[in-house]
Amino acid sequence: MNITASFFEALESLASNKLRSGLTILGIVIGVAAVIAMISIGRGAENSITGSIQGIGTNLLFVFRGGNEDVRNPKPLTLGDANAINDPFQAPSVANVSPMLMGNGKVSYGGESVVTSIEGVTPAFAEVRNYRVTEGEFISEEHILGRSSVVLLGPDVAEKLFGRKEGLVGETVRIEGQPFRVLGVLESKGGSSFSNQDDRVMVPFTTAQARLIRRSTPDQVDLLMVQAVSAQAVPQAAEEIAQILRYRHRTEIGADDFTILTQQDFLDTARTITNILTIFLGGIAAISLLVGGIGIMNIMLVSVTERTREIGLRKALGARRIDILVQFLTESIVLSLFGGLVGIALGWLISFVVGQIAAANNADINPAIGLDTILLATLFSSAVGLFFGLYPANRAASLEPVEALRYE
Repeated sequence: MNITASFFEALESLASNKLRSGLTILGIVIGVAAVIAMISIGRGAENSITGSIQGIGTNLLFVFRGGNEDVRNPKPLTLGDANAINDPFQAPSVANVSPMLMGNGKVSYGGESVVTSIEGVTPAFAEVRNYRVTEGEFISEEHILGRSSVVLLGPDVAEKLFGRKEGLVGETVRIEGQPFRVLGVLESKGGSSFSNQDDRVMVPFTTAQARLIRRSTPDQVDLLMVQAVSAQAVPQAAEEIAQILRYRHRTEIGADDFTILTQQDFLDTARTITNILTIFLGGIAAISLLVGGIGIMNIMLVSVTERTREIGLRKALGARRIDILVQFLTESIVLSLFGGLVGIALGWLISFVVGQIAAANNADINPAIGLDTILLATLFSSAVGLFFGLYPANRAASLEPVEALRYE
């Protein structure tokens, strides 16, 4: 018996029990759809996260307080550290430095209020982070020197407080009960609910230092954002920063009390996390395929029992063991393959619906279905049919003709 004949015979046999075949296929459909949907959604989330990180810039470095676990009582980063790093003679690979203070607080206007991130920044922040305002102006050196009570609103904060993002310059909001004049509205940078760059307000660094975000020492900073002269100069800039801080903090070799991270570090970490989540979700979805495979084995065993006399008759008429084996294997593979094709369509539909729901809720997740995912699901579903159909097919092929013909 050739493969083509086996295929058409398998279709005829499955069509004779449409309901049973349909219910068997359903397990494979759900499994394949779940695998494709989970992997595509995971990849969409990865693309969203990495895109947000890449949007920060390719030549940025982030300097935090604290090193490895062996370093006790790390010295805080200070404005003196920022000035030393910004010295072109000490760090020629550094273009600019922006010290920051970061905290949380209540911002209110009229009867509306929101708890959001409060950041104390300098004028250099706009250049380092490539930030712009949609209206008004950015914080200037004059605001820093005068400790001005001015604030830049993130677009999400503006929307929550005023119900709009335009015509807000000159309005007065209260931050922790203190009045601040709205200097401008920041451009939208996007982000997820865990790291929403639009849900923030910015005030002059000296104002935050004196009135909103107090630290143990007057010149302490929470974060140094450093801009290298180019993307290629990032490794050299990181080494120069490390040498400066080691000298200023008097740290021993291998006992740095600071951490320098580059954009690539964030990207690698984000990709590692999202890849683990994608594999985890795909693995859970693959359990559905396993259940579907067990369903195929169960139905094929029932089919072998029902067709015992048919198998005996075929063998008596000259059918070889391999012919019976191929016949039942073909039925099993056709079941799983057809279920896989329907599952691919259903998985694409689920991914599309999730993408639409995410877009409607302003979540930047665009599920990505790759050709490799489709091929993987198709091959995997076929392999499931082959694996779980092998035992029933072998059982059918091993029947003795005389015993099979006597079976009632």
